[in-house]
Amino acid sequence: MTITDTDVRLAASVDRSIRLITTGKASGETCTPDLAAGPWDFDAGAPGYGPGSSMGDVIPVGSPRQGALPEAYRTASDDDLHERIRAAKATLGDRVVVMGHFYQRDEVVAHADYVGDSFQLANAAKANPQAEAIVFCGVHFMAETADMLSGADQAVILPNLAAGCSMADMADLDSVEECWEQLEALYGTEPDADGRVPVIPVTYMNSSAALKAFCGRHGGIVCTSSNAQTVLEWAFERGQRVLFFPDQHLGRNTAKAMGVPLDLMPMWNPRKPLGGNDADGLVDARVILWHGFCSVHKRFTVDQIERARAEHPGVRVIVHPECPMPVVDAADGAGSTDYIVKAIAAAPAGTTFAIGTEINLVQRLAAEHPEHTIFCLDPVVCPCSTMYRIHPGYLAWVLEELVAGRVVNRIQVDDATTEHAKVALERMLAAKPPAAPAGAPVPLIGA
Repeated sequence: MTITDTDVRLAASVDRSIRLITTGKASGETCTPDLAAGPWDFDAGAPGYGPGSSMGDVIPVGSPRQGALPEAYRTASDDDLHERIRAAKATLGDRVVVMGHFYQRDEVVAHADYVGDSFQLANAAKANPQAEAIVFCGVHFMAETADMLSGADQAVILPNLAAGCSMADMADLDSVEECWEQLEALYGTEPDADGRVPVIPVTYMNSSAALKAFCGRHGGIVCTSSNAQTVLEWAFERGQRVLFFPDQHLGRNTAKAMGVPLDLMPMWNPRKPLGGNDADGLVDARVILWHGFCSVHKRFTVDQIERARAEHPGVRVIVHPECPMPVVDAADGAGSTDYIVKAIAAAPAGTTFAIGTEINLVQRLAAEHPEHTIFCLDPVVCPCSTMYRIHPGYLAWVLEELVAGRVVNRIQVDDATTEHAKVALERMLAAKPPAAPAGAPVPLIGA
């Protein structure tokens, strides 16, 4: 889709939907009317994730803040911003590449050279050595990963520094190191007769560079929702147990689909000794799950699925594996954002889909596939708070600064962290899920 596809873009625009709902020009409900305000209003306020799904989550002290966006970008019309972005990109040419996550607002995705999930964009960052700058329209941990995988002479830019991730913030380095010390005291460090160490750390891509480096130092690996099962298989070959952080739901849903019993997946609460567990339970554990979650995917419920089935007989329900286990179990299938995209593209015309993932992607898919009926399981429009902090105004600003020879909002990971994190990231990139045979249905967890 390009910016000239006006009808499709406007139909898919969550921003436009929110404006119409909050002004009473369309029916519907948003989780907060604050979504209609510019992100710069929240950049100037108290620290927080901003309006949307994570607005109730507590942001850590010292989280990155975005400085004031120049007034010219705050007051510009949508058309003016789009024209400025186009002009800046044309001037910069191959010197810049713009990455857009699936969950970005459509007005930003329209200008992206690459659109995908975190795994796809990590590969794209590595595959563009010619670009002097990578403008990453996503969230902070994604820009960190792009910086670590790109060349040392390439600048990775995050248009809004306040675009963090509440899930990623639920596991910090100090807490994970304290957990690791307690587990080492319990398990020891010696491998078993098969050469498997007591525990392997696995961090989801939605985590800081520091935690990726922790995994690199301790024989661990990074995973995405695309390759989580392949990564767990890798880890079980090398370890007796897995410590999985920060998202409990992806870890639980993936391990359960692999046959790991729920009673062998204790939860680790970092605020309690031994994570709130007894020693015997941890000794028997196969997967230790960190007490973290995605506020977007926590919104989906079994009641929503039951309502969708009642109102749309024959509906196919697909959810993201970051959803709680009862939701995944009640769905027809679960998979990464890329899996969802492929499942819809491969379906016969006339299929009705109820999708449990971020609303920007769902509305875009509905607009791009008029041959299907596609709707979000959650009737309330509530986008990812932090993805929504990226606005065309910020994209125009960072691009025009590049035209002027200035690099703003650069994300840089120090060399020591990068060295260890790249070990875990390269293992992740090598852990490719098995390719489906030609013509085979898209593989979905729980399908």
